[in-house]
Amino acid sequence: MKLFLKEQLPLTLFYVLQLILVGLWYLLADERHSFSDAAYGALLSLVILGMYLFYRFYRHKKMYARLERPLGQMDQSLNELDEAPLAEAVSDLLRAQFQLYRTGLYDTQQKLDNHAAFINRWVHHMKTPVSVIQLSLQDMDLDDPAADGLQEEIDRLKKGLEMALYTSRLDKFEQDFKVEGVPLLDAVEKSIADNRQWFIRKGVYPEMDIHSDLIVITDAKWLEFMLGQVMDNAVKYSAETGKKVIFKAWNQNSKTLLEIRDEGIGIAKEDLGRVFDPYFTGNQGRHYHESTGMGLYLVREVSHKLGHLVEIESEQGEGTTVRFVFDR
Repeated sequence: MKLFLKEQLPLTLFYVLQLILVGLWYLLADERHSFSDAAYGALLSLVILGMYLFYRFYRHKKMYARLERPLGQMDQSLNELDEAPLAEAVSDLLRAQFQLYRTGLYDTQQKLDNHAAFINRWVHHMKTPVSVIQLSLQDMDLDDPAADGLQEEIDRLKKGLEMALYTSRLDKFEQDFKVEGVPLLDAVEKSIADNRQWFIRKGVYPEMDIHSDLIVITDAKWLEFMLGQVMDNAVKYSAETGKKVIFKAWNQNSKTLLEIRDEGIGIAKEDLGRVFDPYFTGNQGRHYHESTGMGLYLVREVSHKLGHLVEIESEQGEGTTVRFVFDR
């Protein structure tokens, strides 16, 4: 109704203005005509205008109601409107627009699916040469600095391939997760074992304070991925050898909390609010060129999809704490 009144307001004002002008001319042109005659003519004309506006509103009421109500779903725009020519034209336009939108959306989705499939195949193909290089490395002297450097590059390749694989799976997350009770201690120990070479190479030591009876409802695979990303940062940004990465978990009310605290270089205050943004590396990225700025972004996205909360606290020069909050 409001939209109809707004649309018809210029017509109504113009009509009233011409009534006033015609009425004045009618009175001034012939002195035999009285004011009551002019008023009666104006009233009759306004009644005719009102009848026309009522008829127009009745013919287009479905269209105005549809235009005033926000869409809940895209296909709601296809609901039948009035049979008036204007309403039918608007309905045809919305139907054509929706068809174009659906076609464009389908094409885009196909491209995304093809890209994700390509990334998955590429990552799996790349794992083969990495495995061959890893086997070749076993024949080398492990105390050789060249072998140690090669192992570090292999580990970096593995982490990069893993990140690419999980990033491509993120859009299909709903098809690739299984929620179950996961022992928190087992998940942390497995993640530490997967990253033990990284800990050893950097001279950083894990320390755990997690009870074996702590169970969280999550997806084990995605949880290990998140823990791996946080551990990678914790070890990478440790200031020097001999530092620790401390894992601590406890129950608090209806929540289970897991903290991963390092003793590294910390995060600048001006960067702290943006560490979960994609591709953001901040001041650390200027000193650690292998930083991609995607690790914590992926951690936040996966946590959100699993219904977990992830928080971060840091003080430059004192270390960083990443906290996961799980519902029990």
